[in-house]
Amino acid sequence: MFRKMLIANDGSKGGEHALSAAIDLARRLELDLHMIYVEELPKIPATVGEVFVVENDAAQRYAAHAKVQALAQNVKFEAHVIEGHAVPSIVDFIQQGGYDLLVVGFMGHSALYNRIIGSTTDRLVELAPCNVMVIK
Repeated sequence: MFRKMLIANDGSKGGEHALSAAIDLARRLELDLHMIYVEELPKIPATVGEVFVVENDAAQRYAAHAKVQALAQNVKFEAHVIEGHAVPSIVDFIQQGGYDLLVVGFMGHSALYNRIIGSTTDRLVELAPCNVMVIK
């Protein structure tokens, strides 16, 4: 069915639900689980220094937290913390890594927010070159 699974996670409540579901699915399918956490670059950096983001402690702590949860379920786990803009970074990562399943969390916003700003999850469902499982 699936050979290589990736969860895109930002540490949100929706991301936490997706992590639990991805770990359970990886355990059932006997797959390794990879997680990508994108440290968002500013859309318009104020200084050159903002382009070179220093490794974020929160991202590393969340990756460690996710790994503990996966290992407790006997799931091999690897976290990838990268810098960039979420959607294009995740799509590129999927293509380069040959993933055939992406798991993402759903985070509800108002209808107005989704119309004006859009949703990362919606854009990933549209653009990801693989199957996408959205966890509510």
